[in-house]
Amino acid sequence: MTVLEQALEGTKSVAILGHVRPDGDCLGSTLGLYNYLLASYPDIQAAVYLEEASSKFAYLKGYDEIHHETDDKEYELCICLDSSDEERLGDFNVYLKRAKKSLCIDHHVTNTRYCQVNLVAADASSASEVLFEQLNPDNVDKNVAECLYTGIVHDTGVFKYSCTSAKTMEIAGFLMGKGVDFGSIIDNSFYKKTYVQNQIMGRALLESITFLDGKAIFSALRQSDLDFYGVTGKDLDGIIDQLRLTEGVEVAIFLYETGPQQYKVSLRSQKIVDVSQVAFYFGGGGHVRAAGCTMSGSIHDVINNLSLHIAKQLDAAAAGEV
Repeated sequence: MTVLEQALEGTKSVAILGHVRPDGDCLGSTLGLYNYLLASYPDIQAAVYLEEASSKFAYLKGYDEIHHETDDKEYELCICLDSSDEERLGDFNVYLKRAKKSLCIDHHVTNTRYCQVNLVAADASSASEVLFEQLNPDNVDKNVAECLYTGIVHDTGVFKYSCTSAKTMEIAGFLMGKGVDFGSIIDNSFYKKTYVQNQIMGRALLESITFLDGKAIFSALRQSDLDFYGVTGKDLDGIIDQLRLTEGVEVAIFLYETGPQQYKVSLRSQKIVDVSQVAFYFGGGGHVRAAGCTMSGSIHDVINNLSLHIAKQLDAAAAGEV
């Protein structure tokens, strides 16, 4: 019996939560579990609570059934997916506090083990991969497969990030065998951009700046930029990944303004810098090669503070200390 099966035993109601600003893996894992429960545990009342996500994920079954506002309901079990700490659950952490039992299924190395039971596989590609290992493969139908495949695709950058393992590919192959339209999922949810999304990406790339002798690059967007193009944080996917691919760059930083003098920061690295350590120092978290945090101050302040920690790791590597 898996950890998930043990948690579900005798349970009548489940609240399913993910992190704020849900991405592909967050939606894939939460809706994957939701659809699995509907099919395999029809007697369990289940509900997903998340902030509104990009409509490009509307093809996932259950997308239209996600609750975007809190209510006064109490659930016996709260399952948190793809969220490294309670704060990342946003306003929906009330369901965690009300629940008699809690389970966290995650893959972030910075996970704080905030639930009663914590299943954290830091070497896994995604929360969707961790979740798959908890499911009965015989009960994974096409709807569940589409969700989990989406999650894996997004957190591996279509199977090219270092978190991709042979096991990841085996799981992806199994999910493909369930009849998912994998080509459309990749094109429509990962690569396809609207005209405005292409414009804002072009603006961000055009105004990017390299520093630390070309080993780092950053780009920043102010609220006025987002307003000018009529976009929100949900429209900025892909910018950090394109910055990461700049020749000679080890670390890429992308930040956009979420409030007065407050920025959402995304970090990516190639082979040397552990960006999860950098993000964790500033109250964030993530993975060795992909992490994020929220920082206050001017753009100049944010980059200066980040560069100090990045430079330390680069200098240590150059001195042969790591």
